[in-house]
Amino acid sequence: MCQLLAMNCNVPTDIVFSFTGFATRSCEHADGFGVAFFEGRGVRSFVDARRAVDSPVADLIKHYPIRSTNVLAHIRKATVGRVALENTHPFTRELWGRYWVFAHNGNLVDYRPALHAAFQPVGDTDSERAFCWLMQELAKEHASVPEPLELAATLAELLPSITAHGNFNFVLSNGVALWAHCSTQLHYIERHQPFAAARLQDEDVRINFAQHADRDDRVAVIATEPLTADETWTAFGAGQIKVFVDGSALL
Repeated sequence: MCQLLAMNCNVPTDIVFSFTGFATRSCEHADGFGVAFFEGRGVRSFVDARRAVDSPVADLIKHYPIRSTNVLAHIRKATVGRVALENTHPFTRELWGRYWVFAHNGNLVDYRPALHAAFQPVGDTDSERAFCWLMQELAKEHASVPEPLELAATLAELLPSITAHGNFNFVLSNGVALWAHCSTQLHYIERHQPFAAARLQDEDVRINFAQHADRDDRVAVIATEPLTADETWTAFGAGQIKVFVDGSALL
């Protein structure tokens, strides 16, 4: 299946270290990749139907320290939908005057929800269909952007109609908070004072976070599989939703 990576912070932070290890995993997940950075109310999105290890776009991200408080990334192993740019995650939609960015890992069988005109998929993946349906139903439930925990409660009510069709690991953000749901496999880590050193599992790259972070910085990283070999990552429980704001888990 695909691989997910997301970051939520209390101050703008770059994802170069994590993305360097994450991109290496595209050797086994070779059907495209993408990464989206929130900047204020805007989104800077990069997608490529090539695998990340061969992509000049991925090289740019590895060497250009774009700073953001919410970042979502995805490397794809296609199950539903051909290998094409329109089928490459993350996907973006507008709701309540804000951009929402979404990426999914899993496979939904015979998933064809009823969608109205406001939210329609551009590509032909089960992932984008599910994202459009979630946006549609959230718009029905709330007149404006709800508080992060309130939106998590609504997601919990909506998800069973999707997970009945298969695995639905996902990350979702509106630039203020980040929501993550686990069907089968997802992990997270929160980094804060005192910061320590870490080494990537997939590359011989090390970093001492104490040299790059200020005392009050908080960073949460979510990934399908732990990215570092010498830190303690926490596994999500099956069916668990977590909400991250300012680098900390609220739920």
